[in-house]
Amino acid sequence: MVEIERGILAKNDAYAARNRTRLNAGGIVSLNLLAGPGAGKTTLLVETLRALGGRVPAAVIEGDQQTANDAERIRATGTPAVQINTGKGCHLDAHLVGHALDELPLPPGGVLFIENVGNLVCPAAFDLGEDMRVTLLSVTEGEDKPLKYPDIFETADLVLLTKTDLLPYLDVDVDAIERNIARINPVASILHVCAKGPNGLAGWLDWLGEVRRRRLDRLAADSESRAQALRAAAEALP
Repeated sequence: MVEIERGILAKNDAYAARNRTRLNAGGIVSLNLLAGPGAGKTTLLVETLRALGGRVPAAVIEGDQQTANDAERIRATGTPAVQINTGKGCHLDAHLVGHALDELPLPPGGVLFIENVGNLVCPAAFDLGEDMRVTLLSVTEGEDKPLKYPDIFETADLVLLTKTDLLPYLDVDVDAIERNIARINPVASILHVCAKGPNGLAGWLDWLGEVRRRRLDRLAADSESRAQALRAAAEALP
């Protein structure tokens, strides 16, 4: 069983490497959004895309076992989206994502959001070729969820605590949630978000903008290095 699992993951990693090369070549920031059902992934994406207002080129891959409901919600914002239905599967894999990339317009310098299947276990093991992982945890899920499902938090670059507008009505210790996340992953950033409030996404949008700026700066520096090398080669010609 262990050898079979290793083989599956190795094959997936090969597809993930292809996806990553393809996305990096276009200067595209790709984010893998992970959470349990009901944490607010789709609502976060819809409100994020509305806030961006088309100023940042974006595309979305939606993963669900059935229906195209989430992709339809995304398309209603004017953003291109591809729906992947996994059937009995509990996660996306890099091969599925690669096929979805073939169907999406991915303008250079844009952002690709990959909303994984709602599950706190399976998606953690599968690299999709993304730049960063963002794990969502609703404050309604309680303090010990990071300890019960550590893998999904251990691999996160950012953890978003969602539905924070409900905190006044809940008996939940947010500091305990953050301590438990830090026990599993001491380097992950943690942000509080509320998709329905006027400024509830400000920290998330700032983080997203900074990640994209770093990617574009790297792309520009690489392009300039290549241009300098070509100019030097041209000057060396007889």
